[in-house]
Amino acid sequence: MNAEDVAHYLHDHPEFFDHYADVLALVTLPDPHTGRAISITEKQLFSLREKVRVLEAKLAELVSFGHENDAISAKVHGLAVALIAAVDTHAVVRALYSHLGGAFAVPHVSLRLWGLAAGEGREFEAVDDGIKALAAGLHRPYCGTTLKQESTAWFGDAAPHLRSMAQVPLREQGGVCFGLLVMASEEPHRFYPDLGTLYLEHIGDLAAAALLRVAS
Repeated sequence: MNAEDVAHYLHDHPEFFDHYADVLALVTLPDPHTGRAISITEKQLFSLREKVRVLEAKLAELVSFGHENDAISAKVHGLAVALIAAVDTHAVVRALYSHLGGAFAVPHVSLRLWGLAAGEGREFEAVDDGIKALAAGLHRPYCGTTLKQESTAWFGDAAPHLRSMAQVPLREQGGVCFGLLVMASEEPHRFYPDLGTLYLEHIGDLAAAALLRVAS
């Protein structure tokens, strides 16, 4: 009988060690840390401790994500309240800049509108057709590098120092794009390609609804 036969026998007869518990106590395995021989019971305890450690780390990570999401939700709520209270376009724009630059700590924020009645301010400056086409084609906010992104020019002297950005299209209920909200940072990983965009989408929806309300 070889080792494979023994393995098959034990697999097919799991009750073996119930009848010969003393044999199980004699089985030893090498400790993965010290190399000394330990009983199979000790080995099982070691494995269980490792599983518990992994589960505790995963739980701590989930709790951390939960706290982070709660904090972001509170910030979005604060922005929503400010946008609801805004009585005109300038108030909406001020609320966006104030909350995104304040509570959200986004260092650079810029907004352009082309589908609403013309108004005063840089938000109504002419926008290249290329940017309009890009915004219209975004099915979700763009997050990533600033390289080759025309909207980077909206940040003036700061533009050469920006490394990452989020571009959020603003749409009417029918899906027609009438503006673009851009957030940028000197940090290359502030807005990275795999960043979840759910909250950015919510911010875009809130901003669009507020702007359409005061413009009507």
